[in-house]
Amino acid sequence: MGDLDPRAFPLRGRRVVLGVGGGIAAYKAAELARLLMGAGAEVRAVMTPAAREFLTPLTLQTLTGHPVGTDLFDLGQESEIGHIRLAEQADLVIVAPATADLLARMASGMANDLLTTLLLVTRAPVLLAPAMNVHMWSHELVQENVRRLVGLGRIHLVGPDDGWLACRMTGPGRLAEPADILEAAGRLLVPHDLAGRSVLVTAGPTHEALDPARYLANRSSGKMGYALARAAAARGARVTLVTGPTALAAPLGVAVVRVTTALELEAAVSSRAAEQDLVVMAAAVADFRAARAATKKLKKATLGATPTITLAENPDVLAGLGRARAERGARLPVLVGFAAETGRVTDEARRKLVAKGCDLIVGNDVSRRDAGFATDTNRVTIVGPGKKLARVPLATKDEVAHRILDAAAALVSAARK
Repeated sequence: MGDLDPRAFPLRGRRVVLGVGGGIAAYKAAELARLLMGAGAEVRAVMTPAAREFLTPLTLQTLTGHPVGTDLFDLGQESEIGHIRLAEQADLVIVAPATADLLARMASGMANDLLTTLLLVTRAPVLLAPAMNVHMWSHELVQENVRRLVGLGRIHLVGPDDGWLACRMTGPGRLAEPADILEAAGRLLVPHDLAGRSVLVTAGPTHEALDPARYLANRSSGKMGYALARAAAARGARVTLVTGPTALAAPLGVAVVRVTTALELEAAVSSRAAEQDLVVMAAAVADFRAARAATKKLKKATLGATPTITLAENPDVLAGLGRARAERGARLPVLVGFAAETGRVTDEARRKLVAKGCDLIVGNDVSRRDAGFATDTNRVTIVGPGKKLARVPLATKDEVAHRILDAAAALVSAARK
């Protein structure tokens, strides 16, 4: 199956039932099955009779490697009451697409096919991805069914998206993208120990202009910071991501503040920090900027053979947050910083922990090809007060993000008591 999807490690080794309803968006269930398998899940597909009009069971069987459940009265599949076994073994049930008919039957407690029967039996969380005509989605009865289902507590919704629909209309009713369904699924399988907390994460590099065409920067891709924002949102936090220039898509459900320079990042963070429970400074903020950036492009002919650029020091944003918190005598926000080093990582992380006034410092060796800038994996050492150390071996950056938040969430909880 290739590399595991770095966004969805909570699905690794989990048993997922993928229920497919009878709508044109059923064809996207094949891509969703592929993504779930790529995230390490064991996938069992169940199709309604109507779904088979749009997608063949053979497609999903080929992708998942398991027979597809289609018939509540199939003597082979039900010889051992297969729908009960599937329901009890599932860690998560995803229904995509969840049609208006399927939502109505679920809300009424009906069990007139294999999928609705399984949904009544399972005690696993259920993720519904609705897809239907825009007017159908907005109908009062459909909305009442959705409210009733979500009100049960263990049934969750992702989408629908707003866009062009197969009925050649535009509006809400489009099936959420398979990648977004995958991310929402992962969120249901992690601890929600940051529920109700406010978390600010910084990510990416800063660009310090030399002239309108050139700038000083570093190799940061923003992947670690985005993974932390994604993980914090998955754990129930209200997340603000302050990001320098990156090519990454905004994480689902995260408020994004885009900045370019270190001074802009400082302003965005300092104006919000006091309202946070946790601040994670994963951005690689440039240490210096041009003392005076040129307003016009510098020409090689006018610079001479060895041009000289005068630099000014950028503010130390993390240290500033530590000082501000100390001056208020506050325990919040919990402060987490990063030490991107090329040697003596633990020693430097310990030094920064004290110098910056942080609660945790995450040290990593950016000279390593599998754990430095722009990779999908990382290995870190988390340094806490005293000589507390936690080493996280090589893993996806999303998995590393959750290990960092394990430590940070415990500190947030303690500070709130």
